[in-house]
Amino acid sequence: MANLFEQFLNEKQTLLADGATGTNLFAAGLQSGDAPELWNIIEPEKISRHYRSFIDAGSDIVLTNTFGGTRYRLKLHNAQDRVAELNIAAVHLLKAEIEASGREVVIAGSIGPTGELLAPLGELEPDAAVAAFAEQALALKEGGADVLWIETMSSREEVELAVKGAGEAGLPIVFTMSFDTNGRTMMGIGASDLVDIHTSLQPAAHACGTNCGVGAAEVVAAVMNIKSVANGGNPVIVAKANCGIPEFVDGEIVYNGTPEIMASYAILARDAGARIVGGCCGTSPEHVAAMRQALDSTPPGDTPDLDEVIRVLGDITEGAKAQARGEHELQAKIAVRRRRRR
Repeated sequence: MANLFEQFLNEKQTLLADGATGTNLFAAGLQSGDAPELWNIIEPEKISRHYRSFIDAGSDIVLTNTFGGTRYRLKLHNAQDRVAELNIAAVHLLKAEIEASGREVVIAGSIGPTGELLAPLGELEPDAAVAAFAEQALALKEGGADVLWIETMSSREEVELAVKGAGEAGLPIVFTMSFDTNGRTMMGIGASDLVDIHTSLQPAAHACGTNCGVGAAEVVAAVMNIKSVANGGNPVIVAKANCGIPEFVDGEIVYNGTPEIMASYAILARDAGARIVGGCCGTSPEHVAAMRQALDSTPPGDTPDLDEVIRVLGDITEGAKAQARGEHELQAKIAVRRRRRR
């Protein structure tokens, strides 16, 4: 039987992922400091409603409520021995909602960072990290996930260890990194580094890209940068942007992105080269529904330039601009060299 994620990649040019998990669970009553994964057992109705909201909004891919599902993250809540239980429950709840909807939707098993520093900077040894990622990945597979979705990573080492561990489950793998520090990850990874990671991974990943970060404009810029340095490798690129920029309103974080802005982002991200487009922090089902309508009603266009991205979505950091300028210059030099060889 063909894997549904691989089938969708073969059949559809652009896949729409879901929106935020944490933001929407906070709106449902989750308190700061609580473990969302525990709700897979103690508040299953709320998790099911969360899933169904994105299924009904038109998502082709929905992520499981398992971002903090490794034993290291769960240890913060004395639940380190419940990895299998909590991850399997998350998948089963999503699977039931998909079946009830009558639609075909990819189940993406979310895997986030361990939250630990890797040796020698910290105490987490590489083998222990691989084992933790493998434990979660195998549980997600047992529950019925179609793809393992490694997200919000910042270092090359943790991506490689997470992919190695996830590889034990034998499912397709996606990884995304968060460019949240002037066009780079917290650990200094830029778009060209991400492409290098993707080409060298064992096992290979089916897709790579960026999630979270600063805002939608920054994510589109990152997609453009990734595409420009892929050098014909043509990876499947993922864009999962925050819903605008976070602002403090009455003591709470509110994202300023409207459904109209997120619809424009979806089109720009697709035209920039992303084949999987979704939302991250602050993105509601209403935003995703607007993205669905925009993608379905707007034919693919030319690759946008940075000026257009900034005009529509807002400014980007100087670091992201510098990467774009530098990498476009690099591609121009490569093209010149190729012409000279002919």
